[in-house]
Amino acid sequence: MFNKILVPIDLAEIEIAAPAIAAACELAVLSNGLLRLINVQSLLPVTLMDYVPPDYDAQQKGNAEKGLARMVSTVNLPAERISTSVHVGGIYPEILSEAENWGADLIVIGSHRPAMSRFLLGSNAKTIVRHATCSVLVVRK
Repeated sequence: MFNKILVPIDLAEIEIAAPAIAAACELAVLSNGLLRLINVQSLLPVTLMDYVPPDYDAQQKGNAEKGLARMVSTVNLPAERISTSVHVGGIYPEILSEAENWGADLIVIGSHRPAMSRFLLGSNAKTIVRHATCSVLVVRK
């Protein structure tokens, strides 16, 4: 079935991520697959660099790693079958790059309920569905 399952996590919207993680875990259990949680930290605009501490990027990455570790602690999979990754950059390019480099055969992504303001899917989920070279499962809360 699916051997490598990538789950993008927005740590600011855990309620959207939780159902995606649950679905990914079920699939990983069924297929004895691996699970990777990924978080992408957005680049800070250059105009704001004077207003943040010099180690801002390192702090943000550390906070993201701690957040993913908390998420991993709720996952019912053996530790050797789950990993995390934190990237800095554009959300969908980093997710698609990680999926390609890691060899993911499924991306499980949480999405908001459809609304006209989002026109069925969020822009990142829509772009991932459109451009991924592997299967994508969109899970709504």
